[in-house]
Amino acid sequence: MLVTRHVLAAPSPYATPYYIVRGTNPGPVMMITSGVHGNETASMAAAQKLADDCAAGRRVIHRGTLIIVPRVNQQAYAKKIRGKPDLNRTFPRRKSGRSKHPLAAAVFKLAREHHPDWWLDLHEANGLSQLSPRVLGQTLITNPGSSSVPICRRVIERMNRSIPVGKHHFNLKRHELPGSARTAASRLLHAKSVTVETCWSLKRAVRIKYQTEIVHYFLREADMT
Repeated sequence: MLVTRHVLAAPSPYATPYYIVRGTNPGPVMMITSGVHGNETASMAAAQKLADDCAAGRRVIHRGTLIIVPRVNQQAYAKKIRGKPDLNRTFPRRKSGRSKHPLAAAVFKLAREHHPDWWLDLHEANGLSQLSPRVLGQTLITNPGSSSVPICRRVIERMNRSIPVGKHHFNLKRHELPGSARTAASRLLHAKSVTVETCWSLKRAVRIKYQTEIVHYFLREADMT
C-alpha cells in the first residue's frame, strides 16, 4: 500500500491537502470528501483520521485506490462557517456545464482524472431524522434510482444494530440536490455517491465515531479492505 500527500487547487487561496492511497491490488476507486462546509468539523476529523490511519498502516487498503480530501473548504473552515457561497450548490449540473466556484471545479477535476466508482461526501446536520422526516441528521442520502440504495440499507442496518439509543439511528433519504457533489458525481460520473450526515446535537467524539464506522462499512462493501 502506498500513501501520497498532494495539494489541491495550488497555487491559489483555495489550496488544500488531499491524499491518494493505492492498494497492493487493482480494484475500484473511492473518493471521500469532507469539509465542503467549514463548520462540520467532526466529519473532517473522521476523514483526516482515515488518511492518518492509512499513512501509519493502521488501516490497510488491499484493493483499488482511495482518494481523501479531508478539508475541502479551508477558508470556510478557518472561520468555522458553512461558507458563502454554499460550495455544495456550485458543482456542475450537466455534462457540458462548469462548476460555479474554482474550488468545486478543482475537486471535480480531480474526480474526473480518477473516475471514482464511489464518492462519499461527509457532512453534519441539525436534527434527528428518527424524530422528524424534515431534518437530515443521522441519514445517508443518495439519488433516486442509484445502485447505492441497497448498499446504504445494509450499512444503515449494521450501524443501527450498534447504536443503543433508537432516536440516534440512521435513516435513508433519496433525493437529488442539483449543484451538490453527490448529485454531480451520480449524474456525470455515474458513481455510487452518498452523502453521510451525522447530527450536531450528539457529542463530537460520537459523531467522529459514526462517520468513521460508516466509511469503513463502505470500504468493505467496495471490497477494498
